[in-house]
Amino acid sequence: MAALSAITSDEPARPWHAAYPTPLSQAAALPRQELLQWLEGAKVNGKDFVLVDLRRDDYKGGTIRGSLNLPAQSLYPTLSAFYDLVSSSGVKNVVFYCGSCGGRGTRSAGWFADHLQEVGDSSIQSMILEGGIKGWAAAGPEYTALMDEFDASVWKK
Repeated sequence: MAALSAITSDEPARPWHAAYPTPLSQAAALPRQELLQWLEGAKVNGKDFVLVDLRRDDYKGGTIRGSLNLPAQSLYPTLSAFYDLVSSSGVKNVVFYCGSCGGRGTRSAGWFADHLQEVGDSSIQSMILEGGIKGWAAAGPEYTALMDEFDASVWKK
């Protein structure tokens, strides 16, 4: 009977991020206009910066061209390996985004910024995309033109 009561408990499920510490750092917000300039040629994606899309089940409607898709719950346990990949590639800016950058993006960028501090690396910057993918898609055709698999019907809701 105890097992049954545990299954039907009215207690809310713990969010996935509750298993990890709260980030100490707050990552800088990158304005979408600046990222647009980077994507249009001022910087090279994969060399100067990397975009990390952290959406899960809300992953619909397209992604910013060249983004690495990574479940947010996979980042914290693999921070050292992620850092090794980024630092060995020479990338100087890691830009995280989720739906609105109010949860997964902010948290993940904070964890990565914490890790950068722990290893004493000030050459890499951890950032969030201001407004997330929702802000990007709402900013107009010059932004959505840089989205793979863009589906306008998803963004009109």
